[in-house]
Amino acid sequence: MTEEVKSTDQNNSGQTFIINSQEKKSNGVGTAGFVLALIALFLGWVPILGWIVWVLGLILSFVGVFKTPRGMAIAGLVISLIGIILLLVVFASIGAAFAL
Repeated sequence: MTEEVKSTDQNNSGQTFIINSQEKKSNGVGTAGFVLALIALFLGWVPILGWIVWVLGLILSFVGVFKTPRGMAIAGLVISLIGIILLLVVFASIGAAFAL
């Protein structure tokens, strides 16, 4: 966004000031998904709460990938997917231990 402001002082010099202001772009959904994915990484072992946070982080990160900028959303998506894989491996090994 470019805004042009004309200023006149006592001498009528007619100076022109050009103000370039940039809009800050943020992806709140992607950032929320990233934060929830990080929280879920530490709370994943809690049976219900950790799983809900994990799924919410995964969903919000997935939605945030379709908005710009998408860096935090991609990071949240990767963390969520890695966390879910780790969670499945842990429960599979616990299930295999009890099956014997």
